Amino acid sequence: MANEVITTPTSQLLTLNETTNGGRISAQNDAQAVSAWLEEYVDSPQTWKAYRREAERLLLWLASQGLALADINRETLRRFEAFLADPQPSEQWIGPSKPRAHPAWRPFRGVLSPASRRQSLVILQGLFVWLIEAGWVKHNPFRLMRDKSRRLNNQTPRIERYLEGDLWAWLWKWLNRPLQAGEGERAHFEHARRRFIFGFAYLLAPRISEMADARMGDFQRSEGRWWWHVVGKGSKMARIPLPEDMLNCLQQWRQALGLSDVPSQLDKETPLLRALDGQRGLGHNQLYRLIRTTFQQAAQALEDNGGAPEHIAALNQATPHWLRHTSITHQAQSGISLRHLAESARHARLDTTSRYLHTEDNEWHREQQRHRLTVSGHNLPQDSFEPL
Repeated sequence: MANEVITTPTSQLLTLNETTNGGRISAQNDAQAVSAWLEEYVDSPQTWKAYRREAERLLLWLASQGLALADINRETLRRFEAFLADPQPSEQWIGPSKPRAHPAWRPFRGVLSPASRRQSLVILQGLFVWLIEAGWVKHNPFRLMRDKSRRLNNQTPRIERYLEGDLWAWLWKWLNRPLQAGEGERAHFEHARRRFIFGFAYLLAPRISEMADARMGDFQRSEGRWWWHVVGKGSKMARIPLPEDMLNCLQQWRQALGLSDVPSQLDKETPLLRALDGQRGLGHNQLYRLIRTTFQQAAQALEDNGGAPEHIAALNQATPHWLRHTSITHQAQSGISLRHLAESARHARLDTTSRYLHTEDNEWHREQQRHRLTVSGHNLPQDSFEPL
């Protein structure tokens, strides 16, 4: 088989040498080995895209260094970590979002945050575990990290990437602000669509792929109750109870599309979210950009109105997945039981859901206020400095 090639960000073609190392997969070079690993995640499109991005960055960097996966040692990994923190030269590695075939496409949109670098290492550690089992490489360089438990443990104590209650309340009010007089049909459509997307995300905690892939017929009534039927991560099917507010959001969105209040047999297979023509569905990337742009516009509006700096920063940093975190966190704070919350979030383990519980923090913080610099009943006069 001919050798595979990777196009680097400088458009230089680098050959990946064929390897015959007796592996347990039918791959002849690193790119094919990584592709075999990615095949394990084809049923989870968002996971597959995230894993491809990190593996691709590693392969491109290795190609620029004239190295292969089997060549990575602790020093190589240290240099790769430094590269993730500051991809240089920036014009070679960093650029705006472009289609992958576009000559201006680059692997990075900007410098990665510490959390993003940690996530990259977590994903690549999993890649190497798989490659060892596949017989493609002989060792896992991540095991040599002295602080591996801190840097590669992706189970953070609790979820922090969410919008606090008062910030969400402001955002929802901003999303529902009346349009200015004279706005056209397109502005009204975009206004209704954006409101529905954020209402859907907040009330049902979908993943972005689940939102983009949703159909009108996924909302079904059974014995007088409305449910959302979804095929989620790992192709697992679930049904989620619809809060009354979600049914109202759905009815208003369908009215904006010129449809009846509730789904019928005639439109059950049509896309839930629509492009500007009101017919075609929204792709995953389109939906991602729409939500990110909305967050950024909201941040600017809040800044223009003298909002709190920490709230402005949160909106600027927020990604679509923050909406899922926000939904689950606020559901927990509203008193929904852990068992039902785990079912709505479609978590396989209760300890995953428990990361969203912040009520014990509040109680702990209140109780900690009892601890003062001076003990009650033993306060010394301000001018008393006698030794005990």
